[in-house]
Amino acid sequence: MAGQIKLMLDQIVAQLSKGDRVLASYVETKLILRGIDPARYSATSADDPEIIARIRAITAELKTK
Repeated sequence: MAGQIKLMLDQIVAQLSKGDRVLASYVETKLILRGIDPARYSATSADDPEIIARIRAITAELKTK
């Protein structure tokens, strides 16, 4: 299913920022620093299992901090 990465990234940003635009930028920056640039993925981007695994690992890290 194409676009799963974009959906996951959007959900992460929404959940962690709770609607605050400044926090959303912060979360996006944290993702970029960990090697995942949300701007590179769209609804038509191919789903790479390796990237999905990295996103899940990053999400676990961000939620525990």
